[in-house]
Amino acid sequence: MAEIIQRDGTWAFDGSTVRITPGLHRSVPLFRQTYGEVSVPLEAVAGVGFEPERKRGRLRLRLREGADPLLQATGGRLPDTADPYRLTVEIDRCGVAEYVAEEIRRALLLDQIPKEPTEGYLLPGPPVPVSVRSSDGTVSFDGTQVRIDWADASDRVKRATGPRIIDVGDLVRVEWLPNSGAEEGFLRFVTRETAFSKLPPEKDPYALDLWGSARRDLLTALIATAVTARLPHPSARTGDADGTAPESAGSGPRPGIPSPAPPPSDHHDVLLRRLRELGELHRGGVLTDAEFAMTKAAVLRSF
Repeated sequence: MAEIIQRDGTWAFDGSTVRITPGLHRSVPLFRQTYGEVSVPLEAVAGVGFEPERKRGRLRLRLREGADPLLQATGGRLPDTADPYRLTVEIDRCGVAEYVAEEIRRALLLDQIPKEPTEGYLLPGPPVPVSVRSSDGTVSFDGTQVRIDWADASDRVKRATGPRIIDVGDLVRVEWLPNSGAEEGFLRFVTRETAFSKLPPEKDPYALDLWGSARRDLLTALIATAVTARLPHPSARTGDADGTAPESAGSGPRPGIPSPAPPPSDHHDVLLRRLRELGELHRGGVLTDAEFAMTKAAVLRSF
């Protein structure tokens, strides 16, 4: 067995599986400690590299596209320090790190592991049920349903709608952007009815606006991953059911993310129903004139 033990964590390779265990030191990010041990089958690995630096080095494991629901859900937006497939190596253990990397590369060559995208997830994602308390509320997932309970600090529009319960079968995709501290993030659950909603995350009853502790809000990636693992694999779809790509509402498309395609004709019925709901909240005094006007304008932009 090839193994390296560092303060940042432990990698152990037995010829068929790379077992990654996060370190317990306080310098290890909360997300990695919470995500726990990851067992990566060799067939999920695309490559491995060791990058020596002046005072330390880094081991990096590259997975095949489509192999891991975590990478699928986070879309390369997971901070480097929270990435379980990177290990910081002290300078006096660089030789061991290079040996571990070489053993994995040798096994990939002997087993002739392809580098092409996989046709299904080879890692399971986090176990369920899983629940995370974020700045905007608490989101839970039991394997079949997502539940959102709003916090007292959530927008009045969201609190007025009450808790949201979403069946996984109604979901088209999950969109996740981390709270970086300098920029707010969000966790959005896109259903067939809300696929073309232009509501900003702070007013979208199907999205959590991540604006508080970046360290704790990062845990929402656990929910995004657990849900993604139970949605159809990307290889089984020629495109999302609604024909759109993820977008950050309220501020235009995110860099590198295409704009949505035009909505289908029956989408107008969904928008009209949303307008009626907003009107009822306004007449009931839940929404102020300004809140109603802003939210209504966001919905009308979807027509």
